[in-house]
Amino acid sequence: MTPDEHLTLLRTEGERLAAMPADALDAPVPTVPGWTLERVVRHTGRVHRWVAATVAAGPGASLGTEVKSLPRGPECLSAYRESLDALLTELSSHESTHPVTTFSGPGELRFWIRRQAHEVAVHRIDAADAVHAAGGPAPEPLDARGAADGVDEWAGLMLRRALTEVPAALHGKTVHLHGTDTDDAEWLLGFSLDGVTVETGHAKGNVAVRGTAAELLLTMWRRRPLAALETFGDADVAHRMLDAAVI
Repeated sequence: MTPDEHLTLLRTEGERLAAMPADALDAPVPTVPGWTLERVVRHTGRVHRWVAATVAAGPGASLGTEVKSLPRGPECLSAYRESLDALLTELSSHESTHPVTTFSGPGELRFWIRRQAHEVAVHRIDAADAVHAAGGPAPEPLDARGAADGVDEWAGLMLRRALTEVPAALHGKTVHLHGTDTDDAEWLLGFSLDGVTVETGHAKGNVAVRGTAAELLLTMWRRRPLAALETFGDADVAHRMLDAAVI
C-alpha cells in the first residue's frame, strides 16, 4: 500500500473509533483483559498525540516526548477525534520521505503513517468487540488489502521487534501464513538463533496457517484464537510463535 492509502485507512478507521457510542465506554474488551472501550479510545488518542509531537519535533527527536492524556468519560471521544485530526494534519503536511525518528532508528514519515493506520485498525476492532459484547452491532469488517498489509508489517517489523531473542523451541522452525482473500498475501517466517526472517510468496513451512487477511491480522495480534484458522502441519509451532510474540 502507498502512504496515501495508509492515510486513507487511518482516517477511515479513526473515524470509526471516534464514532463509538458514549454509553458503552465502560464495556470490557473481550480479548484484552482489563481494558474497556474508554481505555482503547484514550490509549489510541494518546498514541496519536505522541506520534504527532515526535514528527513535529523533526529528525533526531527523542521518543520520550510526554503528551497530555485524554480526558476521562464521554469527553474522551471528542478529544480522540481532535487528536486524530491533528495527527492527520501533521502527517499530511510532509512528504512521505520526510526524515523522522522511529523506534527502529532514523527513518521516513511513511513508517509512522503505516504504523498508525494499523494501530488504529486493530484498536477499532477492540472497541467494536466491546460494543458487540455489550449487545451492540457486530464490528464492521476490516479492509482486506489493509489487513494484508497489516500482516506484512506485523511480520516484518513487530514480530522481529518482539523476538530479539528467539526461543530455543522455535530454532529451525518455519511458519507459512496465507491470506486467502487477497493477492500476494503469503509469508514464510523463519526462526533461528540469529533472529526472524520473512520471505514473501508461497512456500512450505513446518505449519501453514490459512484464513482471510483480517483473520490472520487479528490472530497475529492475539485478538482471535488460532484455532479459528485452518492449520496444516505442526500447529504447536504456530502456538509457540504467538506465545512468544507478546507485543
